[in-house]
Amino acid sequence: MRADTSIEVAIIGGGIAGVTAALGLLSNGISVKLYERANGFREIGAGIGLSPNAERAMLLLDPRIHAVFRSLATPNTENWFQYVDGFNKSQQGDGEELLFKVYLGERGTDFLNELVKLLPDGCVTFQKDLIKITEANENGMAVLHFADGSTSNADVVLGCDGLRSRVRGHVLGVDHPAVCPSYTHKFAFRGVVPMDDAVEAIGKEKSLTRFMHLGPGCHVLTFPVSMCTLLNVVAFVTDTEDWPDTHEATVPASKQEVLESFSHFGPVVKAIMNLLDTKLDKWGVFDLHENPVTRYVSEIGRVCLVGDAAHAAAPHHGAGAGSAIEDALALTVALKKINEVLTTNDSPISRNRAICAALSAYESVRYERTQWLVESSRFMGELFEWQTTECGRDPIKCHDEVESRSHKIWDYDVGDMVKQVSRVLDMKLSEARSEGQQQ
Repeated sequence: MRADTSIEVAIIGGGIAGVTAALGLLSNGISVKLYERANGFREIGAGIGLSPNAERAMLLLDPRIHAVFRSLATPNTENWFQYVDGFNKSQQGDGEELLFKVYLGERGTDFLNELVKLLPDGCVTFQKDLIKITEANENGMAVLHFADGSTSNADVVLGCDGLRSRVRGHVLGVDHPAVCPSYTHKFAFRGVVPMDDAVEAIGKEKSLTRFMHLGPGCHVLTFPVSMCTLLNVVAFVTDTEDWPDTHEATVPASKQEVLESFSHFGPVVKAIMNLLDTKLDKWGVFDLHENPVTRYVSEIGRVCLVGDAAHAAAPHHGAGAGSAIEDALALTVALKKINEVLTTNDSPISRNRAICAALSAYESVRYERTQWLVESSRFMGELFEWQTTECGRDPIKCHDEVESRSHKIWDYDVGDMVKQVSRVLDMKLSEARSEGQQQ
């Protein structure tokens, strides 16, 4: 029997989901070990969007996370997201017609590298490629098996290992269709442009706030990052072909390919494309929309999925990182509560039942919202390219869809989510106690 009754948590994956979950748990006195397959932390892309709901979750999870975010977030010159017609020339012939505006709910930031500095020494082990998980060993713990032949034990395993999650196969079964993400038949050219070059080419207004340049079959997102010293460019293209590489989400691309993809667009978009580097990558957009994840917790109940591992969505809402932080908060609330229950000397509930109740409460509260996000993100990508039958090119209908869906994300009551997790967990713990007494 183990003398220590406090729980031990293993986190697989060192992205936003894994690091924020680790910080939340550690700040609440829970033992954490984070395992990352790579030889260091890395954040893909020049910036991510984090909206007010994510900020509220950070404050409740660990105020230090929010402080790091605020120290790096790039302010915008206006509090609006501008949606413009990037395809048709304006009546003036050299600009873009403003289709509609939506109040800005996001700030861009590059903050993983700063965030990991908050992790204590010895918390993270790199170059640990997870092969499989065994639930449970003779001590009632899950066993992690790594490619280097080593193993490690934990009471709880959080799969924060992203779009191509290895943990997802354990939770769902290796033959489940959701183990492999689906190509959305959109890809993106991504790049950053020195702000001085951007201002010279498209003007200060277009460079220093957020714009979505809409058009048939393509759309371009631009926004300032790195304290307005760079303009981040993400240019999406609808693709009728299958993705060429089954193992990699990026393939090499040429400047000529970019220019040809947007040759039918207006002068502003063409000017933006001309600013991109000559050597580029093409990023395939994958998600879990066609084959949704049907459960976030394993049958035995010691392993669960978090962030993209559970609900990878296309990036068109810019809400993936924020949703992962909400997940981290929900899990922290649940695991903190059962840790307190289990460290009480006269705890009337077993470790296994308590852990199963905590992860089940997390899944119950988070499943519907996160699955909606997967669906809505796919829809938004089609809306921006005038491909939806509901909206077409109608700016009023497009505005209403963008505004209502965005505010469903931004206005989420994170405090109420915390209360829901506690209520559901209390109910599940009560049921577990009753079952234990009857046995």
